[in-house]
Amino acid sequence: MLLFPPPSPPLFSPANFTRNPRCRPSIFPQRLVAAAPAAVSNEVDAFTQSSGYLFDLSSSEAESLTEYNVSRIAAIYRRKPFILLRRLFQISTTLGKWFAFRYYDRITERSDLMFQVRAAELRKILVQLGPAYVKIAQAISSRPDLIPPSYLDELSLLQDRIAPFSTKVAFDTIEQELGLPINAIFSEISPEPVAAASLGQVYKARLRSNGKVVAVKVQRPGVRAAISLDILILRYLAGVIRIVGKLNTDLQSVVDEWASSLFREMDYKGEADNGIKFKQLYGSIKDVVVPEMYVEQTTRKVLTMQWIEGQKLAEVKDLYLIEVGVYCSFNQLLESGFYHADPHPGNLLRTYDGKLAYLDFGMMGEFKEELREGFIEACLHLVNRDYDALAEDFVTLGLLPATADKEAVTKALTDVFRNAVIRGVSNISFGQLLGNLGTTMYKFKFRLPSYFSLVIRSLAVLEGIAIGSNPNYKVLGSTYPWIARKVLTDSSPKLQSSLQTLLYKDGVFRIDRLESLLTESLRARTDRTVVKKQVEDESKMVMKQVLSFALNEKGASVREILLEEIAKGLDALGLATLDSMMSAMTANLPFRPYSSSSMTAEDITNLRTLQSLVLLLSRLQQTETSVTEVKGSSVTIQKPSSNEAALISGQEMLSVISELPQDLQQQLLRLPADLAGKLVSRVFARTVRRAFL
Repeated sequence: MLLFPPPSPPLFSPANFTRNPRCRPSIFPQRLVAAAPAAVSNEVDAFTQSSGYLFDLSSSEAESLTEYNVSRIAAIYRRKPFILLRRLFQISTTLGKWFAFRYYDRITERSDLMFQVRAAELRKILVQLGPAYVKIAQAISSRPDLIPPSYLDELSLLQDRIAPFSTKVAFDTIEQELGLPINAIFSEISPEPVAAASLGQVYKARLRSNGKVVAVKVQRPGVRAAISLDILILRYLAGVIRIVGKLNTDLQSVVDEWASSLFREMDYKGEADNGIKFKQLYGSIKDVVVPEMYVEQTTRKVLTMQWIEGQKLAEVKDLYLIEVGVYCSFNQLLESGFYHADPHPGNLLRTYDGKLAYLDFGMMGEFKEELREGFIEACLHLVNRDYDALAEDFVTLGLLPATADKEAVTKALTDVFRNAVIRGVSNISFGQLLGNLGTTMYKFKFRLPSYFSLVIRSLAVLEGIAIGSNPNYKVLGSTYPWIARKVLTDSSPKLQSSLQTLLYKDGVFRIDRLESLLTESLRARTDRTVVKKQVEDESKMVMKQVLSFALNEKGASVREILLEEIAKGLDALGLATLDSMMSAMTANLPFRPYSSSSMTAEDITNLRTLQSLVLLLSRLQQTETSVTEVKGSSVTIQKPSSNEAALISGQEMLSVISELPQDLQQQLLRLPADLAGKLVSRVFARTVRRAFL
């Protein structure tokens, strides 16, 4: 469902409705002088005309379809075999005819000439077949990198420009559902829908109770019956395909998950509850707008919500708002776990004041905490090319059976992902990763858990919208900075353990991985920043971010790791200094006593780590490329490559520290004491060890 008004139709007063037995209600436009009332539209839409026979259910049968239950659906249509056969005949003949024409175009070498014609025909066929097929097409239409432009243009019309059903039927539904005459609920309402989608259509109205302008969504008649039968058919076909294709994924469970979400989407009361929860969780994110829900004027078939003015996000090509959408999606999927599972272009608007508005909260998903953490770990291990751990992550996520040959899987994953990852995280395409996995998934009996299909769809659709604005956009590359920041700051024991495992290998601290995480986490920004004239200002900003992160409560685990590694390095530096002094003292003696260095291989490694830590902050500035946004257009600033340009003077450091909040300054003052304690403890332990062992 989309509200993209300009230009909005005028509002009309329901108080002027004329009522008669034949046509109810009618509308007199307040600003028109007419001899006769303008009758409300009573046209029969293409879906009702072609598939209206599916609506013929008894009241008890219709009531039993309030939620998805495949056994109940099967029981209903077991008593209606002729409707089932008629539907199968309709689907096979309409789609079969279209495929036959496509084949004829190909053999007569006129495919290019007929491409646009066939695309328009397919759109009309899908509308005639109904919401289930429209929903599938909507998902495909969000991927401009997968389908030809002609089909993309036609299928995109299915997001919000489907032929509406009768306004008379819609107004009757409003009155029946809300139990009041329409003029008692609204002081004004548009005479025709401003948008129409697969499940319902939208009217612009003004509430009589408070004068607020609202969007009123009314459900199409017969959608539950049509979707129920189509899902029963699709579920049967999924079972056949799994058996014939010898697939490991339980395709029927995938259909069941999708069907359950579709049935929840048809419950507008539940959608209002979802919208309220979504607003509570994400409405405070900068530049994100979530409309208010009016629950008193909402039922299972009628939804009343705040009217939002704006344009499709895919049409305005605002890269900043796409980044806001990525950040909001990160919060949905990996922070709270409550996510928008249907973010197609029709449900994302750019408001006229430059904010991102989410609409349509019918199809939502829940991502459990253990799965969220498993997904984060999988992203970390993929980016860091730790394919052994990635194989284990796939087991955790339910993609691989626990009995799978992990060694063989690791080798296969290495072959699949090597080329994709070597170009860097910012160049990893989510769609390409899924495509490359195809053969491996089949060979090692991968399976797609039912929850995973909605998560994949949400991410794939988001990347598809972004690709429309920037063909080189990669959703994983934009999400990974937020993943890096979460790993560095989250208090979850599992993620802290993952951080330790990531940063240490065989007891050796891997400074390159910490640097990578810090560098990526600094890219996690959504503010509209102003282009800086001086590199020094950008350097100060980076330093301030690093210090703020390291000193606040969320950075406690990383701070402890850094203090421990610095203490090891200082201890090794002390040993190296002592060795150097002893060597200098004995250099001029006529004879040299036998001497051996007191430093071990571990001490040498610790000394190198200290040196790397000292250079870490300056390297962060050299490796980071800042993408800033000014008035909707992106500007890339490449940092100077010379070391001198990246170093911050002591005076600048003091300036940065003075700008930190008071509590962070206090934490900074406590660091020397904490470091000294760790260093003394280490020196004492080593002295005791060497004296008695």
